[in-house]
Amino acid sequence: MKKRDLKNYLLKKTTELEKELGSLKLDYRKTRLNILSGREKNLKKAKHLKKKISQIMTIMKLKKTEEVTEGGKI
Repeated sequence: MKKRDLKNYLLKKTTELEKELGSLKLDYRKTRLNILSGREKNLKKAKHLKKKISQIMTIMKLKKTEEVTEGGKI
């Protein structure tokens, strides 16, 4: 994932990130199945999807902690 993609994910709301995360997880499952069955030629695709999923989950976690700390200050 490129830096501009990460910045775009930081600007999105958590609901949009959850939708994106769901579609990426589905994509990851399909890709793993295709790799195991021999249909997928790009073996690194699953690795990249998994990395993207973890980055989005990290961004979501950061956003939730920011919401909690902002809520406590008010």
